[in-house]
Amino acid sequence: MPAKTGAQYIDGLSQRPREVWIRGERVEDVTTHPALRNGVRSVAALYDLQHQPGLREEMTYASPSSGEPVGLSFLLPKTHDDLDRRRNMMTRWAWTGCGMMARTPDFLNVAVTAWAGAAEYFGRNRPEFEKNVLSYYEFIRENDVTLTHTLVNLQRSRIPGVVDNLDDQVALTVMRETDAGIVVRGSRILATLGPISDELVVYPTRTHLLGEDAWRQAFAFAIPCDTPGLKFLCRESFDVGRSHFDHPLGSRFEEMDAVVFFDDVLVPWERVFLLSDVDMCNNHGTATQMNSHTGHQVTTRCVVKAEFILGLASLMVEALGSGQIDHVQERVGELAAYLELLKACLRAAEADAEPNQWGVMCPAAAPLTAGRNLFPRMIYPRMVEIIQLLGASSLMVLPAEADFESPLGPEIDKYLATDEATARDRAKLFHLAWDVACSSFGGRQVLYERFFGGDPVRNAILLYNNYNKDPAMQRVREFLDRPD
Repeated sequence: MPAKTGAQYIDGLSQRPREVWIRGERVEDVTTHPALRNGVRSVAALYDLQHQPGLREEMTYASPSSGEPVGLSFLLPKTHDDLDRRRNMMTRWAWTGCGMMARTPDFLNVAVTAWAGAAEYFGRNRPEFEKNVLSYYEFIRENDVTLTHTLVNLQRSRIPGVVDNLDDQVALTVMRETDAGIVVRGSRILATLGPISDELVVYPTRTHLLGEDAWRQAFAFAIPCDTPGLKFLCRESFDVGRSHFDHPLGSRFEEMDAVVFFDDVLVPWERVFLLSDVDMCNNHGTATQMNSHTGHQVTTRCVVKAEFILGLASLMVEALGSGQIDHVQERVGELAAYLELLKACLRAAEADAEPNQWGVMCPAAAPLTAGRNLFPRMIYPRMVEIIQLLGASSLMVLPAEADFESPLGPEIDKYLATDEATARDRAKLFHLAWDVACSSFGGRQVLYERFFGGDPVRNAILLYNNYNKDPAMQRVREFLDRPD
């Protein structure tokens, strides 16, 4: 089933029920449950873009196996043009969700594609793992499989540094090997989009390194979300059942985060990609340059999100007629600077892209690392704060859609209009600003961005340890050694 439609995505979820729990209730059908159904529809809308007239060439390419159109995020880039083409496709998907959906399928698509381009690396662990990676890549490409992942083990206590303190009773652990595959037990966080994905990919992450003795927690594999023994525990839904007018983001883009429990789950051998080699697991993201490709997708989405916030702020200023106020201009200008900074990181990564040892064109890591460090720590939280400062009391003067049809409607129309906007248009706009900056949905966005790439302190430590500072240091030494 190449380049599936939204209807095919929804039908696939309905036909393969998985064990999902929310607020003490087991979900019978994720496509119809009030907490999840609108998120399902938003993901379906992404797939429908692949079939929209005039967009097929932008969203798909011809499969090297079948010649049928497949999703362009599965393209193994060989040239700068390939990266540019893939980024345009990812931008289209990001704008469909206003940058608010962090786990659109292209993120894991480019990750597994990078693995396939470096499949030889996995074969160094065990020869059959190279074939496993290539077969899995072809399977998800040809069937347009919706993937999510879960990366981090829960810990009973923490230790300083970038190595996790793992407990076999809590962390996801290989219990035994059988003729059919490996049996794993434990827990992992955080499976965003997990309840409404087709398959779950499990692998280590660079910000939560495995210790020398953690060979039983060292693996990479993929399994269907309806695998026996796999359970998803959801947080509270931020889709509160209100209209698109009242909660324009929360009513559309609830991608759901879940803890995943593995109760003696069998992973077939053909779905195992790494096993028991701590060093290979810790280094796979860098060695395969998967991190550069996922960073390319993430930074693309962040550019879209930053542009969305700039557009929202500018419309707020226009509606309130506050554009001549100095501090308002300063704050909107600050938003524009953040957007251009992120665009520069993305452009530099593409301009400095180089083929790796397997001939895969990989974006430069340093600009993407810079953008991914700055966006959660400084840029996005500050952008949300600026929306709050620009909105001020208008973020509290928010009649609901139903209020306009009530006996108070004429008074609302009279008193809440501005010189630039009707009362209804003002309310609709500021409901959006509220959903960005003040609602539970907006709060989750800030928290999620802060930790999307892992622990920001660990990220900074890794950047410190891995960034090549020698050229800068040498220039300073040369200055100090200049003769008078």
